[in-house]
Amino acid sequence: MNEDDLIRVRSIFISDVHLGTRGCNAEMLLDFLKHVEADTVFLVGDIVDGWRLRKSWYWPQAHNDVVQKLLRKVRKGTRIVYVPGNHDEFLRDYAGSGFGGIEIHEEFVHETADGRRLLVLHGDKYDMVVANIRWLALLGDRAYDLAITLNVAIGFVRRRLGLPYWSFSGWSKAKVKRAVNYIGAYERAVADDARKANVDGVVCGHIHKAAVSDADGFLYLNCGDWVDSCTALIERTDGTVELVDWADPATRASFATASPLKVAA
Repeated sequence: MNEDDLIRVRSIFISDVHLGTRGCNAEMLLDFLKHVEADTVFLVGDIVDGWRLRKSWYWPQAHNDVVQKLLRKVRKGTRIVYVPGNHDEFLRDYAGSGFGGIEIHEEFVHETADGRRLLVLHGDKYDMVVANIRWLALLGDRAYDLAITLNVAIGFVRRRLGLPYWSFSGWSKAKVKRAVNYIGAYERAVADDARKANVDGVVCGHIHKAAVSDADGFLYLNCGDWVDSCTALIERTDGTVELVDWADPATRASFATASPLKVAA
Protein backbone atom coordinates (compact mmCIF):
# COMPACT_ATOMS: atom_id res chain seq x y z
CA MET A 1 0.00 0.00 0.00
CA ASN A 2 1.24 3.47 -0.90
CA GLU A 3 2.00 5.49 2.24
CA ASP A 4 -0.04 8.38 0.86
CA ASP A 5 -3.13 6.11 0.83
CA LEU A 6 -3.00 5.33 4.57
CA ILE A 7 -5.90 6.42 6.73
CA ARG A 8 -4.41 8.91 9.18
CA VAL A 9 -5.81 9.29 12.69
CA ARG A 10 -4.50 10.83 15.88
CA SER A 11 -4.51 7.72 18.09
CA ILE A 12 -5.14 3.98 17.93
CA PHE A 13 -6.05 1.88 20.98
CA ILE A 14 -5.55 -1.91 20.75
CA SER A 15 -5.89 -4.52 23.49
CA ASP A 16 -6.03 -8.27 24.02
CA VAL A 17 -4.16 -9.43 20.94
CA HIS A 18 -2.79 -12.50 22.75
CA LEU A 19 0.25 -13.06 20.55
CA GLY A 20 1.56 -16.54 21.28
CA THR A 21 -1.85 -18.24 21.15
CA ARG A 22 -3.60 -20.07 18.35
CA GLY A 23 -6.68 -17.91 18.75
CA CYS A 24 -4.87 -14.68 17.89
CA ASN A 25 -6.01 -13.13 14.61
CA ALA A 26 -2.58 -11.71 13.81
CA GLU A 27 -3.17 -11.55 10.05
CA MET A 28 -6.30 -9.44 10.59
CA LEU A 29 -4.42 -7.09 12.93
CA LEU A 30 -1.60 -6.74 10.42
CA ASP A 31 -4.12 -5.77 7.76
CA PHE A 32 -5.55 -3.11 10.07
CA LEU A 33 -2.11 -1.71 10.90
CA LYS A 34 -1.27 -1.54 7.19
CA HIS A 35 -4.32 0.59 6.48
CA VAL A 36 -4.23 2.96 9.47
CA GLU A 37 -1.46 5.30 10.58
CA ALA A 38 -1.51 7.22 13.88
CA ASP A 39 0.58 9.69 15.83
CA THR A 40 0.24 7.46 18.90
CA VAL A 41 -0.57 3.77 19.28
CA PHE A 42 -1.73 2.57 22.70
CA LEU A 43 -1.25 -1.14 23.44
CA VAL A 44 -3.77 -1.65 26.23
CA GLY A 45 -2.59 -4.94 27.70
CA ASP A 46 -2.52 -8.65 26.90
CA ILE A 47 -0.69 -7.98 23.66
CA VAL A 48 1.64 -10.91 24.31
CA ASP A 49 0.20 -13.89 26.18
CA GLY A 50 2.89 -14.76 28.72
CA TRP A 51 0.60 -17.25 30.47
CA ARG A 52 0.36 -19.36 27.34
CA LEU A 53 3.99 -19.01 26.28
CA ARG A 54 5.16 -20.27 29.67
CA LYS A 55 3.23 -23.50 29.05
CA SER A 56 4.10 -24.09 25.40
CA TRP A 57 5.83 -22.08 22.70
CA TYR A 58 3.69 -20.99 19.76
CA TRP A 59 5.00 -18.12 17.69
CA PRO A 60 4.20 -18.28 13.95
CA GLN A 61 5.53 -15.79 11.42
CA ALA A 62 2.38 -13.65 11.50
CA HIS A 63 2.87 -13.00 15.23
CA ASN A 64 6.44 -11.93 14.61
CA ASP A 65 5.23 -9.72 11.75
CA VAL A 66 2.92 -7.85 14.14
CA VAL A 67 5.84 -7.06 16.45
CA GLN A 68 8.02 -6.00 13.53
CA LYS A 69 5.24 -3.81 12.13
CA LEU A 70 4.92 -1.98 15.45
CA LEU A 71 8.68 -1.51 15.71
CA ARG A 72 8.76 -0.11 12.17
CA LYS A 73 6.10 2.39 13.16
CA VAL A 74 8.30 3.50 16.07
CA ARG A 75 11.25 3.99 13.73
CA LYS A 76 9.06 6.13 11.47
CA GLY A 77 8.09 8.40 14.36
CA THR A 78 4.96 6.84 15.85
CA ARG A 79 4.77 7.02 19.63
CA ILE A 80 3.81 3.65 21.14
CA VAL A 81 2.61 3.41 24.74
CA TYR A 82 2.31 -0.09 26.21
CA VAL A 83 0.07 -0.54 29.27
CA PRO A 84 0.52 -4.20 30.34
CA GLY A 85 -2.35 -6.48 31.34
CA ASN A 86 -2.56 -9.66 33.37
CA HIS A 87 -1.36 -11.97 30.57
CA ASP A 88 1.71 -9.79 29.95
CA GLU A 89 2.10 -8.75 33.58
CA PHE A 90 5.84 -9.49 33.46
CA LEU A 91 6.20 -6.11 31.72
CA ARG A 92 4.79 -4.26 34.71
CA ASP A 93 8.20 -4.61 36.35
CA TYR A 94 9.49 -2.25 33.64
CA ALA A 95 6.86 0.48 34.07
CA GLY A 96 8.44 3.87 33.59
CA SER A 97 11.04 2.57 31.15
CA GLY A 98 10.82 1.14 27.66
CA PHE A 99 12.29 -1.10 25.01
CA GLY A 100 12.80 -0.59 21.30
CA GLY A 101 11.37 2.90 21.61
CA ILE A 102 8.13 1.58 23.15
CA GLU A 103 7.14 3.25 26.43
CA ILE A 104 5.80 1.08 29.26
CA HIS A 105 3.35 2.52 31.80
CA GLU A 106 1.20 0.95 34.50
CA GLU A 107 -1.53 3.46 33.59
CA PHE A 108 -1.51 6.50 31.33
CA VAL A 109 -3.61 9.66 30.99
CA HIS A 110 -4.13 10.62 27.36
CA GLU A 111 -5.49 14.02 26.33
CA THR A 112 -7.61 13.97 23.19
CA ALA A 113 -7.46 16.66 20.52
CA ASP A 114 -10.58 18.30 22.00
CA GLY A 115 -9.06 18.43 25.49
CA ARG A 116 -10.68 15.42 27.18
CA ARG A 117 -8.55 13.38 29.57
CA LEU A 118 -8.78 9.60 29.22
CA LEU A 119 -7.32 7.17 31.74
CA VAL A 120 -5.79 4.24 29.84
CA LEU A 121 -5.44 0.95 31.74
CA HIS A 122 -5.94 -2.73 31.00
CA GLY A 123 -8.65 -3.28 33.60
CA ASP A 124 -7.80 -6.67 35.10
CA LYS A 125 -7.64 -5.14 38.57
CA TYR A 126 -11.43 -4.72 38.38
CA ASP A 127 -11.98 -8.39 37.59
CA MET A 128 -12.39 -9.95 41.02
CA VAL A 129 -11.69 -13.43 39.67
CA VAL A 130 -8.33 -12.46 38.20
CA ALA A 131 -7.41 -10.11 41.04
CA ASN A 132 -8.35 -12.24 44.04
CA ILE A 133 -8.83 -15.87 42.96
CA ARG A 134 -5.90 -16.52 40.63
CA TRP A 135 -6.24 -20.32 40.63
CA LEU A 136 -9.86 -19.97 39.42
CA ALA A 137 -8.78 -17.57 36.71
CA LEU A 138 -6.21 -20.10 35.49
CA LEU A 139 -8.84 -22.84 35.53
CA GLY A 140 -11.13 -20.64 33.46
CA ASP A 141 -8.21 -19.94 31.13
CA ARG A 142 -7.92 -23.67 30.41
CA ALA A 143 -11.62 -23.94 29.63
CA TYR A 144 -11.25 -20.95 27.34
CA ASP A 145 -8.42 -22.76 25.54
CA LEU A 146 -10.89 -25.46 24.52
CA ALA A 147 -13.24 -22.83 23.12
CA ILE A 148 -10.34 -21.27 21.21
CA THR A 149 -9.44 -24.67 19.71
CA LEU A 150 -13.00 -25.01 18.47
CA ASN A 151 -12.84 -21.42 17.28
CA VAL A 152 -9.82 -22.15 15.07
CA ALA A 153 -11.51 -25.19 13.54
CA ILE A 154 -14.76 -23.36 12.89
CA GLY A 155 -12.85 -20.42 11.42
CA PHE A 156 -11.06 -22.73 8.99
CA VAL A 157 -14.34 -24.23 7.77
CA ARG A 158 -15.99 -20.81 7.41
CA ARG A 159 -13.05 -19.48 5.37
CA ARG A 160 -13.28 -22.48 3.05
CA LEU A 161 -16.99 -21.75 2.60
CA GLY A 162 -16.32 -18.06 1.94
CA LEU A 163 -18.14 -16.96 5.10
CA PRO A 164 -17.07 -13.97 7.24
CA TYR A 165 -15.25 -14.34 10.55
CA TRP A 166 -17.38 -15.49 13.49
CA SER A 167 -16.08 -16.36 16.94
CA PHE A 168 -17.47 -19.38 18.77
CA SER A 169 -15.36 -18.53 21.82
CA GLY A 170 -16.70 -14.98 21.85
CA TRP A 171 -20.28 -16.16 21.45
CA SER A 172 -20.02 -18.78 24.19
CA LYS A 173 -18.23 -16.46 26.62
CA ALA A 174 -20.76 -13.69 26.02
CA LYS A 175 -23.56 -16.10 26.87
CA VAL A 176 -21.96 -16.93 30.22
CA LYS A 177 -21.12 -13.31 30.99
CA ARG A 178 -24.70 -12.23 30.36
CA ALA A 179 -26.01 -14.97 32.65
CA VAL A 180 -24.08 -13.56 35.61
CA ASN A 181 -24.29 -9.89 34.60
CA TYR A 182 -20.51 -9.83 34.61
CA ILE A 183 -19.92 -7.39 31.78
CA GLY A 184 -22.26 -4.76 33.18
CA ALA A 185 -20.73 -5.04 36.64
CA TYR A 186 -17.21 -4.78 35.22
CA GLU A 187 -18.04 -1.69 33.17
CA ARG A 188 -19.61 0.03 36.16
CA ALA A 189 -16.63 -0.81 38.40
CA VAL A 190 -14.15 0.56 35.88
CA ALA A 191 -16.10 3.75 35.23
CA ASP A 192 -16.91 4.43 38.89
CA ASP A 193 -13.28 4.09 39.95
CA ALA A 194 -11.88 6.05 37.00
CA ARG A 195 -14.13 9.01 37.84
CA LYS A 196 -12.07 9.45 41.02
CA ALA A 197 -8.97 10.14 38.91
CA ASN A 198 -10.38 13.49 37.71
CA VAL A 199 -10.61 12.37 34.08
CA ASP A 200 -13.33 12.52 31.44
CA GLY A 201 -13.27 8.86 30.51
CA VAL A 202 -11.49 5.54 30.64
CA VAL A 203 -9.99 3.30 27.95
CA CYS A 204 -9.59 -0.36 28.87
CA GLY A 205 -9.69 -3.92 27.56
CA HIS A 206 -9.50 -7.27 29.38
CA ILE A 207 -13.04 -8.63 28.99
CA HIS A 208 -12.94 -8.98 25.17
CA LYS A 209 -16.10 -6.89 24.85
CA ALA A 210 -15.71 -3.74 22.77
CA ALA A 211 -17.82 -0.78 23.84
CA VAL A 212 -18.19 2.97 23.45
CA SER A 213 -20.63 4.52 25.88
CA ASP A 214 -21.23 7.93 27.43
CA ALA A 215 -22.94 7.85 30.82
CA ASP A 216 -23.62 11.27 32.29
CA GLY A 217 -20.76 12.77 30.32
CA PHE A 218 -18.23 10.11 31.33
CA LEU A 219 -16.80 7.96 28.53
CA TYR A 220 -16.36 4.20 28.92
CA LEU A 221 -14.24 2.90 26.04
CA ASN A 222 -13.27 -0.75 25.68
CA CYS A 223 -10.95 -1.72 22.82
CA GLY A 224 -12.34 -5.26 22.51
CA ASP A 225 -9.81 -7.80 21.29
CA TRP A 226 -8.21 -9.69 18.38
CA VAL A 227 -9.34 -13.18 19.46
CA ASP A 228 -13.10 -13.18 19.95
CA SER A 229 -13.49 -10.17 17.65
CA CYS A 230 -11.16 -7.90 15.71
CA THR A 231 -11.79 -4.44 17.11
CA ALA A 232 -9.86 -1.30 17.97
CA LEU A 233 -10.56 2.27 18.95
CA ILE A 234 -9.41 5.21 16.86
CA GLU A 235 -9.24 8.87 17.79
CA ARG A 236 -9.84 11.20 14.87
CA THR A 237 -7.92 14.44 14.54
CA ASP A 238 -10.85 16.34 16.06
CA GLY A 239 -10.80 14.17 19.20
CA THR A 240 -13.76 11.97 18.29
CA VAL A 241 -13.23 8.37 19.44
CA GLU A 242 -14.78 5.57 17.39
CA LEU A 243 -14.90 1.79 17.48
CA VAL A 244 -13.60 -0.05 14.42
CA ASP A 245 -14.76 -3.62 13.75
CA TRP A 246 -12.13 -4.99 11.37
CA ALA A 247 -13.91 -8.34 11.04
CA ASP A 248 -16.71 -6.55 9.23
CA PRO A 249 -16.03 -6.68 5.45
CA ALA A 250 -17.88 -3.40 4.97
CA THR A 251 -15.56 -1.67 7.47
CA ARG A 252 -12.45 -2.95 5.71
CA ALA A 253 -13.83 -1.90 2.36
CA SER A 254 -14.62 1.60 3.61
CA PHE A 255 -11.08 2.05 4.93
CA ALA A 256 -9.60 0.75 1.69
CA THR A 257 -11.57 3.15 -0.49
CA ALA A 258 -12.14 6.22 1.70
CA SER A 259 -10.18 9.40 1.33
CA PRO A 260 -7.65 9.65 4.18
CA LEU A 261 -8.79 13.20 4.94
CA LYS A 262 -12.44 12.16 4.94
CA VAL A 263 -11.87 9.46 7.56
CA ALA A 264 -9.30 11.19 9.73
CA ALA A 265 -10.71 14.71 9.81
